This record gives sequence, structure tokens and C-alpha cells, in this order.
Amino acid sequence: MNPRDSDDDRPAAAAADSAAPQQPQQPLEWRFAQVFGERAAGEDVQEVDIISAIEFDKSGDHLATGDRGGRVVLFERTDARDQHANRSELERQDVPITRHPEFRYKTEFQSHEPEFDYLKSLEIEEKINKIKWCQTANNALFLLSTNDKTIKYWKVQEKKIKQVSVMTLATSTVGHGATSRASTSTSKSPLPNGGCSEKSDGVNSDLLFPPGGYPSLRLPVVTTSQDVNLAARCRRVYAHAHDYHINSISNNSDGETFISADDLRINLWNLEINSQSFNIVDVKPTNMEDLTEVITCAEFHPTHCNTLAYSSSKGSIRLIDLRQSALCDNHSKIFEEHEAPGARSFFTEIIASISDIKFSRDGRYLLSRDYMTLKLWDLNMDSGPVSTFQVHEHLRPRLCDLYENDSIFDKFECCLSGDGLHVATGSYGNLFRVFGSTPGSTEVTTLEASRNPMRRQMANPNRPTRGTMTSMARGVRRGGENLGVDANGNSLDFSTKLLHLAWHPTENSIACAAANSLYMYYA
Repeated sequence: MNPRDSDDDRPAAAAADSAAPQQPQQPLEWRFAQVFGERAAGEDVQEVDIISAIEFDKSGDHLATGDRGGRVVLFERTDARDQHANRSELERQDVPITRHPEFRYKTEFQSHEPEFDYLKSLEIEEKINKIKWCQTANNALFLLSTNDKTIKYWKVQEKKIKQVSVMTLATSTVGHGATSRASTSTSKSPLPNGGCSEKSDGVNSDLLFPPGGYPSLRLPVVTTSQDVNLAARCRRVYAHAHDYHINSISNNSDGETFISADDLRINLWNLEINSQSFNIVDVKPTNMEDLTEVITCAEFHPTHCNTLAYSSSKGSIRLIDLRQSALCDNHSKIFEEHEAPGARSFFTEIIASISDIKFSRDGRYLLSRDYMTLKLWDLNMDSGPVSTFQVHEHLRPRLCDLYENDSIFDKFECCLSGDGLHVATGSYGNLFRVFGSTPGSTEVTTLEASRNPMRRQMANPNRPTRGTMTSMARGVRRGGENLGVDANGNSLDFSTKLLHLAWHPTENSIACAAANSLYMYYA
């Protein structure tokens, strides 16, 4: 066989493989794994205990949560492989593990305290808005946490407990008759360091150190025990750079910089420098009456250190390149879906506001969440989303009620699986929904944040599968038919909402927050 012939046949074979129809993915079967902070029936939830941020680190071995009380709680995985095991043990671990990922409480610390801005007469609450993990070094964990105004850089490290041995002076073994002389001069017993508990007007020569010193006097010695204690230390504080509330922070893939975004500006920081930041995006108009949109979220590209995306309250996502200019007023790409003619209403701009964006792990796709839908965007195609997932379409007739009780302004987060095959987001009634994101997939799973996630599972609609080219070009809309009531036909409780959730970076495992409880599920 001629090698050249085989080389020439490779592109044709690759084209044939790409043209072959993709096998539909099997729907994930979700199971309950763990819960932390589960409250008893009828137990009141304290406002400060409500979880406001969730984030896995890149390895998936650590999980961090922040709450409205300014606390950060860290969890670590207990079923991870032992990296220091010998070869035979590692080979045995290569067998697929059927048990679900398990986490345990690691430590917690107070990240932010309530403050008061006296110049603006403004209270700054301690609520943690976002948490982002940074690169680890020397077996220490690093993370960023922020409230409305101040970002802090934390180092969490195990330290061995150091103890100071107590000085002792055994009076029975003291030589030179010093003890007898001391006892004759005062009725008080000498202190361990050779002094006396009673002060005298004159100098008592009986209490002076004898020649040669006390043989039983022990100086303090610092000893290190084998016990370890987790210590969280604030390395740096990044403050006084935002006039408006910080809504997002994001680490750069270079490991040296990060961005912070508020309603009108995005600032670029160096982790090592907290005295200054660079303003890279500024949408504040000269006259504030001309303000038409605000920044709602910003995210760095996972692999390209010069690329970032930010979303707006008008439903658009702008991709900017830091190499173009110092102040990125002009975007390199914009992703937006134009509304149908005649479909505009009072609520159009409100429900179009994007509350969260996430890049896929490979950086090819971008997931956005507005009030009604999830949208998956291909960075190479800005004409429209490749898929649209209906989340709250059943609430469209109730937009007036949602506007009256301010629920229409709730900011739901979204997440993608590490392999990019699934997306997820939260809803009301402590429900969250998982969608299959592959072309032609009709997978829609509704789960409840409880020990029985399938308790309120509804029948998924049977949708015909579309071809790959059709779904990529026109977009796919699915999952909007059967949500809004539970299995018993009762309406959802808008006071219970699942805003925050995160997908494990390498496994099909989801962590989500229902009030003060952290639920974890696996598939």
C-alpha cells in the first residue's frame, strides 16, 4: 500500500465521519449525592445564611460558597484519587468509579464585613457577590471574593500548630539554698521565673539569682506539633475602583490578571498590585440621561488571555480584544437576537436583560441566561444563537404579576458541563433544569433541590429531531411546553428560587443553592 494514497484518503475519511449522523446522547439520570446545611421542616432561614455564590475550582477537588453574611465556606473532595499512591494502586484506580463524588466541609472564614460610605451616605452590605478560584501554589489555595465595592484576595493554607513550652522552676531541686533564703524573706512563694508575687520597697538580696543560676529554670521553647490548622489570610484588598455595584469578577488565563465589572465600567487588575487598576471598558455617557444600557456580567475567555466578553441589559453580548486598544470602546463581535416585528411590549427590555454568561471549557461556545431563556452562541457565528432553551416561557402571561413583586428582576445563573454536552440553569420553586445542548437533542430534565430531585419531574415533550445543519443555522427551541406547575398542578412559589448553581469541571455533577442549603447531584 502506498503511503501517499493513505495520506490522501484521510481528508475524505474525515469528511465522511463528520457527515455521518451523530448518535443521540442518552439522557442523564440524576441522583441525590449530598446536602450541607439542610434545614428542618418549618425552620426559619436567617438572611445572613442564604448562599449567594457557588464556584468549583479548575480541578473540581474544591468547592467554595459565599453567603449574604460575608462568609466564605470551603469544601474539599474526599473520594479523589491519591496522587502519591504507588503504581499498582493507581492502576486499580483506573477502573471506572461508580460511586458519586463526595465532598466534606474544609473551613470557613469571614471575608467581608458591613461598611458605611460616609461620603455617599451609603451602606455597603457584606454579601458575597462572586467567588473565583485562582492558581494554587505551594499546597495553598487562592481565591478572589467580592461584595458590592471591595475585592479581596485570600490565601488558605494548612499550618502546623506551634506551641510555646511553659517555663518551670521546681523549688525542691533548686541548689545553693536559694529556696530557703527566699522563704525566710517573705511568706509568698516565689514565681516560676524566680520573682516574688509581692513587691517590696527595697531590693531583697535573697531573691537575686545565685551564682551559676537555677539549674531547673527552663527558657521558652517553640515546639511544632503534628496537628494542622487551616488559616485564611487576606493577601490583598482591591478597593475604591468602582462607583457602582460590582456584579462580576473573572480570572485571566495568564494567571496574573483579573477583571471586575460594575454597571458602567470594567477594570483590569494585576493580582500583585492593589493600588491601581486600568479601565478597559466605559459605557458611561457624558449625560446620564442618555444612558440606555448597563453592563450585567463580564467573563474572560478560558484560553485566550486577550479576549473577554461582557453582556448588557439590552440582551447583547460584546466580544472585545485587548490587543486592539487600551480602552476597548469598540467590540470585535456582537451577539444579539433581534426581536420579531410587532412583538415589542413594556416588558421586552426587562426580560431581555442578560443576567449571566459562561464560556464553554474549550472557549468555542458562550452560554447566556436572560429571564425567559438560555441561549448557546458559537463564537464563530454572530448571526444568532445556535440553540435556544425555553426556561420561563410558561410565565409570559404572568409578567405583570412578576413585575409587581419584583421577581422579574431576579438574576439566574447558568452553567455548562465540562464536555459541553449539557447546560443548566435555575428557576422558581427551587427547581433547576438541565438541557442537552448537542444538535438535535431533545433532552430536558427538571429537578428539585431536595433529597428527592425527581419528585416533581414532568414528562418531557417528544420533539422531532432536527438535522445538524438545520439546528446550527436556524437555532433550536425546546423545553418550553411543560413547566409552571408541579406534579399536582399547583402553581410555583416565586419566593423560593434557585439562583446559583455550578457544574463540576470534569464530571456530571451539579452543586446548587436553595436558600441556606447546598445540594449536590450526580449523573
